[in-house]
Amino acid sequence: MSSALSAAATEPVCRALGRRLAECSGAPLFGLAGSANLEIIAAFREAGGTYHAARHEAGAVAMADGWAQVSGETGLVTLHQGPGLANALTALVDAAKERTPLLVIAGEAAAPGAQWFDQAATLAALGVPLAVHRLTADTDPAELVAKARRDRRPIVLLAPAGVQAQPARRRGPDVPRPPASPSPAPEPDAGAVSRLAARLSRARRPVILAGRGAALAGAGPLLRELGERTGALLATTAPAHGLFAGEPFAVGIAGGFASPLATRLLGRADLVLVAGASLGPWTTCDGRLFDAAVVERIDLDARAGVAVAGDVARVAAALLEQVPRRTGWRTPELAAELAAYDRRAELPASGETGGRVHPGVLWVELERRLPARRCVVLDSGHFMAWPSMLAEAAGPGTFLFGQAFQAVGLGLPRAVGAALARPDRLTVAVIGDGGAMMALGEIDTVVRAGAPLLVVVFDDAAYGAEVHDFAPLGVPVDAARFPDRDLAAIARAIGCDGVTVRRIADLDAVVRWCARPRGPLLVDAKVDPRIDATTLMTPLGAAGWSPAPRPNEGPQR
Repeated sequence: MSSALSAAATEPVCRALGRRLAECSGAPLFGLAGSANLEIIAAFREAGGTYHAARHEAGAVAMADGWAQVSGETGLVTLHQGPGLANALTALVDAAKERTPLLVIAGEAAAPGAQWFDQAATLAALGVPLAVHRLTADTDPAELVAKARRDRRPIVLLAPAGVQAQPARRRGPDVPRPPASPSPAPEPDAGAVSRLAARLSRARRPVILAGRGAALAGAGPLLRELGERTGALLATTAPAHGLFAGEPFAVGIAGGFASPLATRLLGRADLVLVAGASLGPWTTCDGRLFDAAVVERIDLDARAGVAVAGDVARVAAALLEQVPRRTGWRTPELAAELAAYDRRAELPASGETGGRVHPGVLWVELERRLPARRCVVLDSGHFMAWPSMLAEAAGPGTFLFGQAFQAVGLGLPRAVGAALARPDRLTVAVIGDGGAMMALGEIDTVVRAGAPLLVVVFDDAAYGAEVHDFAPLGVPVDAARFPDRDLAAIARAIGCDGVTVRRIADLDAVVRWCARPRGPLLVDAKVDPRIDATTLMTPLGAAGWSPAPRPNEGPQR
């Protein structure tokens, strides 16, 4: 099929746009249909593309976000004009903060009109890394798909109704086609690499702390090799959990969710090499975790405090050529201590009280019943601390943290997209009852899509973060508590299998479902609302978890 935008001079822009989108990308299109995008969707499907209709616009964007994060490609979304785009703004801000490549095609109403608002000005005012383009008669979406992936940000293509109805213009043969893959990053400065190599070579207790930027750059194997060469401990931010899975000298997530052993070791570091991470307050326990260390950063963004600006994988490869082999932390004694340590031993022996289960025990017992090939996708809320502290990520890209904006309700649809991107493995959405109620409509979406998705609801009949953080301060929290609802019955009414867990033995239903999954399963796990996740955190981590005296902020990378 021709790569020209228009197959015929009479083809309207809307149909040419949908057709070309299907030609240039193998990604599915997520969205909600309206008068401003019906023909785009129809042309996309006629050209062989797969379309998934969400139940809410924020859900559509979150699904494309999850699909893009797991696949590594640009996610595709189409939205109606006016209220369609307005409904999607929360998920769009979240995706921008996650630096997820998306192409969002949104209709645009003419002013004045009931569905008009200044969409371009609103998007510009969000203050997050996204780009806005407006459709013309010769717009080629392939260029925007490639640009979104190259720049690691969402692009919103506003599609005015008047332009959509115009005849599409042919692209001439002299117009360059977009690159098949992102442009390579520039070579890191040789002098900066040498200076960093010298400092790393002198360190006695180095730590390599990798963030999501390192994972996106595919730098995991090189950073593992660099850790072995320099004798470094390996750690990650929460969004990069799993990057060093299986490494004997990896201590897991650094910061608020770290184990006491990891916190003690990381606090003794004399140099921390931060690779592709923003080093937010959760990761550093408000700056106190690495008090005794020199912190050196390598990142694509050439900001103040970055020792070497460049692609993390390229910088790691250059460092490997210059640093000598040293023992550092890597002694048989520490290897034995790390191998013997099991944080799960800190949990109570019995995880059941009065028809409620301990949330930490729930996670550990659930994880024992899950297949090794799985991807865990978190929503935001107090519950997410338990898998963040206890989950054994199966490898890179198998733990979607999703806390860049701390928006409740996006975890379920994000998991739908992740499941559709990798139907060959189990995807586990871990959400709270608050997020479940916000996103219940997307249960219908996953039922229709037939994705292998396990939805686990940590159900304490409350917004647990508000209850646990503010009740000790004397703040009334009744507004954050709700009646206990039968979420499994609600799921079954929508067409999804559902089970209620009040005892650990009830989790055996998950084992039976995993053996022969037919459509999604929702597990309504009634957890003990009295148990605060900070009881398992180190003092540094628990202090960083508190919302006072400043707003609680999560890591962006």
